[in-house]
Amino acid sequence: MEIDKIISVSGKPGLFNIVTQTRSGFVVESLLDGKKLSLNIKSNVSLLSEISIYTYSEEVSLASVFAAIAEKENNEKTISHKESKEVLETYFREVLPEYDEDRVYASDIKKVVQWYNLLLDKGVEFKLEQVKEE
Repeated sequence: MEIDKIISVSGKPGLFNIVTQTRSGFVVESLLDGKKLSLNIKSNVSLLSEISIYTYSEEVSLASVFAAIAEKENNEKTISHKESKEVLETYFREVLPEYDEDRVYASDIKKVVQWYNLLLDKGVEFKLEQVKEE
């Protein structure tokens, strides 16, 4: 499974893998329960490979953040997304010290942590060397 084919759909929990493209949209499969869903072209979707996290100096790709978490956790699961706001922010500061606290909210950190754990469960590997080459 590649991060380039994984999307987030506004209003729907979890992440989805793009199975195929249709004339009017996409057929996706939920990474949470494996159910397939048809989305029309007007659905509000975000490719994970296109998402970035704000820092004080630049925007860092989500793949780089995932790789930093994987490096910190030795490719194991990280903390739960259900931790308190303070715990999540402290953890995220350890992973990405320069993140912009005014533009990256606790809800964003919660999603990053939840998505990382979900993708790790699905066998996605995150390597910092691969991200730096791109």
